[in-house]
Amino acid sequence: MQKGAEAVHAANPDVLVILSGLNFDKDLSFLRQRPINLTFSGKLVFEIHRYSFTDGKSWETGNPNQVCGQVVNDIMSRGGFLLDQGYPLFVSEFGADQRGTNVNDNRYFNCFLGLAAELDFDWALWTLVGSYYLREGVVGLNEVYGVMDWNWCDIRNSSFLKRISTVQSPFQGPGYNESRSHKLIFHPMTGLCVRRISFFQPLELGPCSESDAWDYTPTKTLTLTGTYFCLQADKSGQPAKLGIMCTNSNSKWQAISDSKMHLSSKLQDGTNLCLDVDSKNVVFTNTCKCLSKDKTCDPASQWFKIIDSTRKQNTTKSFFQSKQIAQFLGNTFSYIL
Repeated sequence: MQKGAEAVHAANPDVLVILSGLNFDKDLSFLRQRPINLTFSGKLVFEIHRYSFTDGKSWETGNPNQVCGQVVNDIMSRGGFLLDQGYPLFVSEFGADQRGTNVNDNRYFNCFLGLAAELDFDWALWTLVGSYYLREGVVGLNEVYGVMDWNWCDIRNSSFLKRISTVQSPFQGPGYNESRSHKLIFHPMTGLCVRRISFFQPLELGPCSESDAWDYTPTKTLTLTGTYFCLQADKSGQPAKLGIMCTNSNSKWQAISDSKMHLSSKLQDGTNLCLDVDSKNVVFTNTCKCLSKDKTCDPASQWFKIIDSTRKQNTTKSFFQSKQIAQFLGNTFSYIL
């Protein structure tokens, strides 16, 4: 491996050198005990592959939260740890059956997309092609993992493409210091982020480029950056809301379950609720579902990731927004009095 890296560098000192993992390119854990020693620096990239079938049928036969937690831990122990050492990690192969009927792939992809947004690693999707002249002895084999359809004339699954487009550009890193570091609330199932339309409309999902910037405080409150407004749970089945009384338990949000993607808050009566999203992309709170054991339950609508970003955030201010804030505060204090 080291000889190969030195040979590539000698041939062209201006290119990145990519080193692959072992065992179908999924394992770089040997680097913990045997780090690479090279004559050059600043251009080394490590790569891994990951698919649903890397873990057999676990996604289909197990509880998605528990499997997601196990797979994330495995990825981190086999390669993700290199990010903490300052190396770029390139997931050079991943993908899913784009027909949308493969339960194993669907569950895996929701988990993987959350991890991709959180770690902000580079990736390459398998695959662009829609079909093959000849593969595995089959003429015109249909590639169900392909972005293109069988005829190569159209997109096979436009919603899939929209989801991965969110993580095509880095959320942070060199060249993306467009604003100070802040948080986004990312929803892997849709590839969208939580955003505020106004102070009088429910929070909803929308393009992450149009999301508000959030701060996640040590006391586990999610506040709109530069304001006193925080995310609050109200009642089960009701939209999540913004408020300014941010010391109560219904203003605290904690990542629970093995997947660490359920954002849970506790009401005054002790009821635990989780963020959820409805068919119109309105963000509301509901009973936390599929936390463990049940393999038939799909928690994807309740999976959210609080991720770091230095992308330019939505900071649009207007006279009308100022009036909304004043009216909102007036209504709030009138209610308190």
